[in-house]
Amino acid sequence: MFTPRAHAQRPIVYRDSSKLLQIGGHTELLVDKSGKLTIHDVERATFTASAQAVPNLGITPYTSWAKFSIKNESTSPKLLVEVEYPTIDEITLYQKDEDGHYITTQLGEYKNFDQRPYNHQNYIFPILIPPGSTQDFFLKIKAGEQAQLPLYLGTETQVNVKNTQRNFIFGIYTGIILVMALYNLFIAITTKDRTYLIYVTYIICVGLTQASQHGYTFRYLYPNNTWFALHDTVIIPILNGLTAAIFIQSFLHTKERYRVGHRILNVVIVFYALCFIPMFLDHYFIAQIWVQLVAMIGSILALFISYKVSRTGYTPATYFLVAWGIFLTSVIIFVLRNFNILPYNDFTYYALQLGSAAEVTLLSFALANKINMYRREKEASQVIALQVSQENERLVREQNAVLEAKVQERTEELQSSNIELNKTLKSLKEAQTQLVESEKMASLGQLTAGIAHEINNPINFVTSNIKPLKLDFADLKSLLQKYDELDTGKDVSRQLQDIENFKQQIDIDYVHNEIETLIQGIEDGASRTAEIVKGLRTFSRLDESDLKSVDLHEGINSTLVLLRNTIPTNVQIVRDFDELPKVECYAGKLNQVFLNIINNAINAIKTKPEQGNEQLTITTRKVDANTVSIGIRDTGIGMSEKVKEKIFEPFFTTKDVGEGTGLGLSIVFSIIEKHHGKIVVESTPGKGSEFIIYLPLNITNNPLHN
Repeated sequence: MFTPRAHAQRPIVYRDSSKLLQIGGHTELLVDKSGKLTIHDVERATFTASAQAVPNLGITPYTSWAKFSIKNESTSPKLLVEVEYPTIDEITLYQKDEDGHYITTQLGEYKNFDQRPYNHQNYIFPILIPPGSTQDFFLKIKAGEQAQLPLYLGTETQVNVKNTQRNFIFGIYTGIILVMALYNLFIAITTKDRTYLIYVTYIICVGLTQASQHGYTFRYLYPNNTWFALHDTVIIPILNGLTAAIFIQSFLHTKERYRVGHRILNVVIVFYALCFIPMFLDHYFIAQIWVQLVAMIGSILALFISYKVSRTGYTPATYFLVAWGIFLTSVIIFVLRNFNILPYNDFTYYALQLGSAAEVTLLSFALANKINMYRREKEASQVIALQVSQENERLVREQNAVLEAKVQERTEELQSSNIELNKTLKSLKEAQTQLVESEKMASLGQLTAGIAHEINNPINFVTSNIKPLKLDFADLKSLLQKYDELDTGKDVSRQLQDIENFKQQIDIDYVHNEIETLIQGIEDGASRTAEIVKGLRTFSRLDESDLKSVDLHEGINSTLVLLRNTIPTNVQIVRDFDELPKVECYAGKLNQVFLNIINNAINAIKTKPEQGNEQLTITTRKVDANTVSIGIRDTGIGMSEKVKEKIFEPFFTTKDVGEGTGLGLSIVFSIIEKHHGKIVVESTPGKGSEFIIYLPLNITNNPLHN
């Protein structure tokens, strides 16, 4: 049985069960900066009486305590205490039972919504006070954002009546938001104007902001996501600010009409985005302050920018100025209410909803007016187009007579020019043919010089061996002659001794060895010469000017044989050959491709500032059933992207004047095209280049073959 007792605090007397009392002005407050006070510590602590009808806790990282005493003189033992501020993170009611122990009811956004005793976004605590008794109550509050304590005391019926009225009015507000969003979405789809789509996003964010402030988002959208419930009063306002800034840019055409304002709004967008950083780092207090500062500064800047744009005569900016002014007025009323400068009543409670609803409605009218502007501009343009069309018809009639005479005159001139162009084209084709032949002759000249040097070495070796071979044969001839002159009628042993002395004189064993060595050298020189001639024959393919299936490796090897004299001694030739089928091609032309590319690779290596152990790698692969590839990679100086883009252009060369025609790779490209293949170039400056040639196995069956 509860017994009345003396209280230092004046109790709240509840008599009429048909009324709902607002009891915030009868509370006492305590701030716990340590965050460690227990209920027993708080019982002994000194509270300060609230001087406000709705206690304002501000934005604070500390824990706050509220104390109040209730005397029940009604006939209802069960009452409800409601805190009409649904964004408080943690709130706990302490109430003593009959044995003097505290019963706690813990609510807040850190717990799933279904754990609440009443299915409502506000914090509703059931309390039991027998009629005629008095009890003390303590509220422990922790909030990361602006917090107030609009406290109500009454029966369940009276609380439900008030909340039903609140829900009905918010339902009307939600309906306005949805209607405006759907209306503008329809216009966005119809006109394909991105401004309307941005505005739809902004409207939705405005509605979500109001819904989160009144706890509806946690109740209906994510009742089991406590993390989002704790952070949505930062996340949603950030999204609201971002979409507002982007919409203002698009709606007011700030990029064209006020570039300074456009850049200012870009800065506002960046600062809004930066608000995510302290929030995701769980510095929720800093994030709240940051968002509110950016929102305040951004709102003032938006008002200023819309004013500047309206001064240019742009009518939608005036609509925006009025709408934004109304919205800011409602925001000011809301802020003044939060700081208890204005009273907490129905007007200040609904001010922000009324202001935002009026704003989105006026802006929708402004966007509708924009459509009228488009229509007027279109009608004006149609009138101008009609006038221009009539004027054009007149001019056309006047010019037709003149044009007919001019056409005849111009036709005769064009016929004459056509004859001259045909002559010029013929001359250009002849010049092109001469240039291509010139490039071929230049390659042939370089090749001939190399071949002459290559053949000259073994020929010189043969020539230098002939003279000592003749001397050796002369000695052998003299020896044979002595045997022929042998007279059996005389002292044979003495004659044989003379012959033996002659053998020692000429060193007959050395002569035999030298003859074998000289003959082997002549044989090697002849084989080397034959190899070069065979390579030249394989390379030139003079007897194979038509399409023929050939072994690509023979052509590559013959090219390397003919270029051997030009390859520096520090360059290693690596042949990475796959087993390839014979390829149908113009063998002589394909060998010219190998010659030009390998020659360029050797030159690229020679021009490196610092020479080391260099490589020229030739790789052949069968890509698929119908294609083979030949890769020629060097470790030369490489090419920049700018040079690589131009290497196949006629007359482009990186060599000094007089050292190249610039047609080598152009001819390579045309030969590859003739074979219906392709050539790919990969190069890195300072590291080398690789030319990869892709050829079909059969040209005649290729779909590109004519």
